[in-house]
Amino acid sequence: MPEEYIVEIILTTGVGQGPTAIAAFDQALLEAGIANYNLIYLSSIIPANTVIRRTKYVTPPDEYGHRLYIVIARCDETTPGKTACAGIGWTQEEQTGRGLFVELHSSNQDEVEQNIHSSLQCMIDSRSLAYGSIQCVTIGQPCTGDPVCALVAAVYQSQGWGE
Repeated sequence: MPEEYIVEIILTTGVGQGPTAIAAFDQALLEAGIANYNLIYLSSIIPANTVIRRTKYVTPPDEYGHRLYIVIARCDETTPGKTACAGIGWTQEEQTGRGLFVELHSSNQDEVEQNIHSSLQCMIDSRSLAYGSIQCVTIGQPCTGDPVCALVAAVYQSQGWGE
């Protein structure tokens, strides 16, 4: 890979509500901009030369049905009075851009953030690399009746079927 090659990962969020948990998940995917893809879940390693941007993902119209490579944190909730919370945390080496993602969910947004920090700190401590600060994005959606879903996705890239 040429040195000037940059991997751009988009961190997007969505919440949804629907008559079923899968309908709520679809609404959250729509809000995040990633509903019309075949999602392929990745493990949590950030490649070198990566830039992470926090923004809603915008699906190009010609990518309907493409594969979309993502790391995702998802939480569904069906009990009124409870909250669906999801979050992704990350850390990167400043010089290379490589790093680690952690994806977690709970019924408490503060708990998600605390668990992200403690998980990543443990992962950092077990490696001999110079990672930077821990960052995170979390989102929550209270359940008031119909099922809800909260998600955070790190979008790596899309790929068509003929590629």
